[in-house]
This record gives sequence, structure tokens and C-alpha cells, in this order.
Amino acid sequence: MAEALAPAEPTSTELRQLAADTFGLPRLRAGQLAGMRALVTGRDVLAVMPTGYGKSAIYQVAALQLHQGSASRGPAVVVSPLIALQEDQLDGLLETLGGHAAVAINSGHSDSENNAAWEAAENGDAVFVFLAPEQLAKTETVERLAALDVPLFVVDEAHCVSSWGHDFRPDYLRLGEVRAQLGNPPVVGLTATASPPVREEIQQRLHMVDPLVLVHGFDRPNIRLEVIRHHKDKDKRRAVTRQVAELKSPGLLYAATRKDTEAYAAELTALGLRAEAYHAGRKQGERDRVHQQFLDDELDVVVATTAFGMGIDKPNVRFVIHADIPDSLDSYYQEIGRSGRDGEPASAVLHYRSEDLGLRKFFGTHTTDEESLFTVLQALRDAGGPVRQKALAEQTGFSPRKLTGLLNQLQETRAVRTGKRGIRLEAGAKLPAVVERAVEHAEARQRVDRSRIEMMRGYAETDACRRQFLLGYFGENLPEPCGNCDTCTDGSAYEEDYDDAAAAAAGGDPFPLQASVVHKEWGPGLVMRHEEDTITVLFEQAGYKTLSRQAVTDGKLLTLAT
Repeated sequence: MAEALAPAEPTSTELRQLAADTFGLPRLRAGQLAGMRALVTGRDVLAVMPTGYGKSAIYQVAALQLHQGSASRGPAVVVSPLIALQEDQLDGLLETLGGHAAVAINSGHSDSENNAAWEAAENGDAVFVFLAPEQLAKTETVERLAALDVPLFVVDEAHCVSSWGHDFRPDYLRLGEVRAQLGNPPVVGLTATASPPVREEIQQRLHMVDPLVLVHGFDRPNIRLEVIRHHKDKDKRRAVTRQVAELKSPGLLYAATRKDTEAYAAELTALGLRAEAYHAGRKQGERDRVHQQFLDDELDVVVATTAFGMGIDKPNVRFVIHADIPDSLDSYYQEIGRSGRDGEPASAVLHYRSEDLGLRKFFGTHTTDEESLFTVLQALRDAGGPVRQKALAEQTGFSPRKLTGLLNQLQETRAVRTGKRGIRLEAGAKLPAVVERAVEHAEARQRVDRSRIEMMRGYAETDACRRQFLLGYFGENLPEPCGNCDTCTDGSAYEEDYDDAAAAAAGGDPFPLQASVVHKEWGPGLVMRHEEDTITVLFEQAGYKTLSRQAVTDGKLLTLAT
């Protein structure tokens, strides 16, 4: 009997037709079609696009195409960190495709619901299976998925995989190994914000090979950027409350502490606004209620900690105000990006006191517990082979949360590995040397974190165009001042010598944007930003450093990497 021919790869026309007919997308945005084509031909994809741009369409169209063209009819595995995010996508897919085309397996479902989801996945009815990353820490779950001939592995909120990222989640660290256990299907990482080092780490952690990297929609010109400086905290608080009351609703107000969210919400309610506080200390039912009321336009403002916002796609948010400065531009960009998604004018205002950036505030919990690291290593050595994390927790007496943090630090050294049968110590590993390497990694991460705070300070204190500064941090070049930030409005942005800076950014410089360089003391780095008299470089070990052009030239501090 003649061997069956493999199905022909779908054409761009066929993918466009599927997107239009099934998903109601008559026109695809920049990058969407390229991402779909890459996935159906077996290439990995990293898509960095704002919420509402259409990242999900990339994997949904590709997965449906693969499912329809496959005899095995295995489902795409979609990893999503929050059950609420899973349910939103699940509802949309079921409305579009019907039946059991999309199922979720999670702790929020009953055993019978999860069993029905498994049945749909195993009999070929399900095109998509949604899971939280902690579900994939279970060996039996991964083994059951591996038997399904998974055609596509989707990692939503992929920045959570990066310890560089502002929303790092330890459970995401295992996903590269999970992918391998599923037979290395093509993987697509989706995120709304990722600076170049985060993109690089996502690719490494997910074991991507020659991925198609799509970066679109970073510039949000309809959002006006503004920073208001304050000297006294009480003046700042009054100004924040007054501004929220004056701005067109609905909007978001971010505060650093639970106590502040409650206080601001009470003050705004007293002024006649429909305001609610949202933070991790409130009961889940209360948080769900606030979330839904905000989506339904029943609230003027939600006053929140960073616990609120991931995956929220509300188009008509008119402002995002920060009463306290975030710890990085990564966090800030994602949070302000929740405004103005309908394309209409919106405001992003940061209220800033330089005292708010005291390092103790951000690094009080960033210490390395050498004794605990050693305890875990001894337990792994004594086990003589792979051991389950639950058994390791019982043996060491550490809480699951603490043990996960310690294991993450040890895995950074590559002396501790997680596999199908559990966690193991590499043969021949010297325990004191492993602890020393873990400490070195932690210290390097802290240096980078400090530098990110300094970049946040730079944004708050710059006289240059804030949008140019912000986009430059993400490796994007805006040749001219934006005209829609406070420094452009007051004229200070136009006092910079943009001809020189633009020429440098465009390549008329020995160290153009994104050039790989080496510093005499700080080692390898990447050129991230040009200004008239300075160059900002992201160094692998030292983090972000802003260097004087003259010092770089006179001292020959930088060389291009070969």
C-alpha cells in the first residue's frame, strides 16, 4: 500500500479564511498572520502585543487549523495563570466553536467537571485544553497529556516565566521541561509587555528554537503621559484624590499597600464617586464582585494594589493613576496600558516623591538564606535519587512556598533538576559550591533590580520626552518627541538635541541601538537608549547603566562584541 501523503501546509489565504469565517476576523493585524503561519509549519513564536491587539487569535486559528488537518486530533495545551483568564477565553471559544471544543482542568472545577474535560480531550472533541501552571507540576497530568499527541503548546502571560519579569511566577519555570515531556510541540509565548532581557529569557526557559519574535503595538500614542512631583506625602495624597475626582471615569488608581487602597477608596466615596478597593486581603467573592462591577461600568474607579489587572480587557478605561511609584518600567508600562484600549484619549499619571524610591522598600525581602539552601541540598543528596516536592517539604520542614523559592534559586545553578520522577541533585555536585553559586545569582539579580529602579527614577525625573524614554527601555526607537506628554507640553522635551540622538539611534553611531557591546568592568551588554550626552546599556551582570558619551569615547569604555 502506498504511504499516505502528509497534508499540505495551509496557505495564507486559507488561514485568513478560517480567521474570518470561524472567528469573525475579516482583517488581521500586523504580525497575526505571520504568527499563524509559523505555528502551523512547526516554528516557535513569541508574540509581544498589548491586550486587545489579538494575540490569542494567533494560537486559536493555528490550533484549529492543526486540529482539522490532523488524524490524531490532539488538543492544544494552553497554560494560563489565573482561572478567571481561562474562563474568559473558554467562554469565547465555546461561543465560537460550540460543543466541547474548549475545556479547562483546574482546581475551581468539580471532579466530575474535570473528568468530563479529560474525556473531551482524549476522544478528540476538544481543540483546546486550558490549565494553570501548577496543574502541570503533577506528573500524572503531564503523562496523560503526553498521550494525546499535543500539536501546540501555548503559554499565556509568558513574562511570568522570566525572573527578570515584574510578575515572575515560580510554577512557570517548569514549562520548558513540560514541553519536552509532551514531545516538543511548537510553542507560542504570549505577553503584553516584555523588555529585551525578558524576551530573551522567555525563549530560553521555553526551549524555543529559532522563534519568530513579533513585537507590535508598543507605542500607545493616545495615552498622555505625565509625572507630578511632590515634596510632602500629605500633599501628594491630596493631589491624587483631587485628580481622580476631576478626571473622566472609569479609571484605575494604583496604591502600594492594602491600607492605602482602603483609605483612598473611602476618601473618593466621600466625594461622591463609586469607588471600591481591590487587594489580595479581600475575600475572593468580594474581589470577583469588584472585578465584575468595574467591567459592567458600575464603578467610577477601582483603587487597587498590583493584584488587580492581569488579563483585564476593558476598552473604555480613561485613566490610570499611580499614587506610588512602581518598582520597574515593566510593571508601569503594563499597568498604564490598561487605559485607552478603545483608541480614545486616556491619561497615565505618576505621582512621585524621590523618597518613595528608597531601596529598603524594594529589597527588604530579597535576602538569600544560605542555611536553608544547604538543608535542601543535603536532603536531595541523602535521597540518592529523584524525590517529589511534597516529600522534600516533609523532610525539610519548609512550607511549600518557601521550598519552591529555594528550589528556584538552586535550579538557577543547574545543579538541581526537575524531571518526570521528581527533583534530583546532579551527580558530583559539591554542596558548598552550589550554595555559593546560588548566592552569586541572587546578588546579580539584586544588582539588576536596583538598576531597574534607577531606570524608573530616570523616567520620573527626565526632562526629555517621556514616551521616547519609555519606548527606549523596551528597545523601540521613537525618532521625534511624541507631543502627548507633560515634557512635550511644557517644551523641555524639545530642548534636547534630537538630531544627534536620532542619528545615533538610527545607526549613525559606533554603538547603535540593540548593539552588543562589552564594558571593561561590567562585561557584555546591549545598547538600549541614546540621549544627547548619554548612552544607556543593559549589562548582563550589572543591569542598566547610563554612561557619559564623552567618558565612553575618551576612556574607550565600550567595544562592540564580536
